[in-house]
Amino acid sequence: MKKLTLFFLALLACGLAFQACDNTKTYAEMLEEEKDAIKAFIRDSSITVISQTEFYRNDSTTDRSKNEYVQLASGVYMQIVDKGSENPADTVKANDQVLVRFMEYSLIDKAVTLSNLAYAEVVDEFNYRVTSSSIAGQFTQGFMYTYYGTSVPAGWLVPLAYVRDGAHVKLIVPSKMGHNSAMQQVYPYYYDIRKYQIYR
Repeated sequence: MKKLTLFFLALLACGLAFQACDNTKTYAEMLEEEKDAIKAFIRDSSITVISQTEFYRNDSTTDRSKNEYVQLASGVYMQIVDKGSENPADTVKANDQVLVRFMEYSLIDKAVTLSNLAYAEVVDEFNYRVTSSSIAGQFTQGFMYTYYGTSVPAGWLVPLAYVRDGAHVKLIVPSKMGHNSAMQQVYPYYYDIRKYQIYR
């Protein structure tokens, strides 16, 4: 009996030792880290955050001279650098192919993690899908497709309601609106999307 008790005590001590060495973060801690990273980026980049009400009052535009970003209901922060085409009909429609030039910057790692801006021969392409209840995008080629798979980050689709062909936007995309890797790691990203080009 004494040996059995010692065995269980040794087992308990080992279990506690392993648990004490566990450096993994809880989901709540990762969300807090994400929130802090977004706040720090906004502060360090001297971004002025405006509400959706102000954004709509200003004809769905952001003032670049004030470095304005609108915080949308989805949690995405967006600056419209250039709305794109002057023709109101040049909007993205269901089943359109969209070509994108972009730079991705991790707010946690504080580094550029992916970009096709330096590669004239590389363009990321996705198909835009619309159903009665949702919108989605599916990459068909490019760096995002290679590194993260076919699903377009939901945050990339948000600006399409406000811009037209050839638009340039900057985004802060929280993990829940990001690609699969961002969601798994709870990583927010900043994107400079230089061009949404509709290819029909």
